[in-house]
Amino acid sequence: MLTFFSIVAVGFFLGMRHATDPDHVIAVTTIVSRQRNLLKAAMTGIFWGIGHTLTIFVVGTIIIIFDVVIPARIGLSMEFSVGLMLMVLGVMNIVSFVRSARSITPQDSAALHQHPHSHGDYVHSHAHEHAPEAHSHSQTPLTWLDRLFGRIGLYQQLRPLVVGIVHGLAGSAAVALLILTTIRNPHWAMAYLLIFGVGTVAGMMLITMSIASAFNFFGNRNPRFSRRLGLASGLVSLAFGVVLAYQIGVANGLFTGHPQWTPR
Repeated sequence: MLTFFSIVAVGFFLGMRHATDPDHVIAVTTIVSRQRNLLKAAMTGIFWGIGHTLTIFVVGTIIIIFDVVIPARIGLSMEFSVGLMLMVLGVMNIVSFVRSARSITPQDSAALHQHPHSHGDYVHSHAHEHAPEAHSHSQTPLTWLDRLFGRIGLYQQLRPLVVGIVHGLAGSAAVALLILTTIRNPHWAMAYLLIFGVGTVAGMMLITMSIASAFNFFGNRNPRFSRRLGLASGLVSLAFGVVLAYQIGVANGLFTGHPQWTPR
């Protein structure tokens, strides 16, 4: 009984701590920065955690049961995908900010005013005139996707789910190998993976709600500052992704003949 509760407690709290890893927080921030609804922000964290848990459980179980050894190049490739994902998310936020900034430049201050509104979970402001022919929307990648798939119920959760799956690829080997050094029973090890995943879901849900609350707080007082926070999250995500990709691709030798990889 003591062993069971120890596994549950350690797995859950380590999962919550795992959710606070910098690359995880940066990735969800770029998504949550476009949301204003706390419930949707919580769902973003939940679906990110589900995707992350799904990958860790599947890959980790294979490693535990079949004693699979992941080659260094494959392990580095899984971590490199996280860098690419961060760069993509960062670019999407930056493009959204630039196009939104262009669209809110009033041509005639007497006829135009600005107001925020949403497309799906994407919130932006633009110059607005009440004449029908004067009302237009900035065409960002997210607004295009929202218009195309916005009526599909699970579309809004698809993005964080995919991001969570990619992040799970990078961390699955490390988590599984850590378990193998401490828990010899494969059934207990698999149970630990699930509890670890539940903790990750809970931790990420709290993080996304906190981030959305901060954006709401500043956005209600200063919409421009809120948009700048979105831009800042995009720049940080892009820079972190570039550094991570360089570290894995060049320093750790993914693109060379001598890759060096230590799961962490």
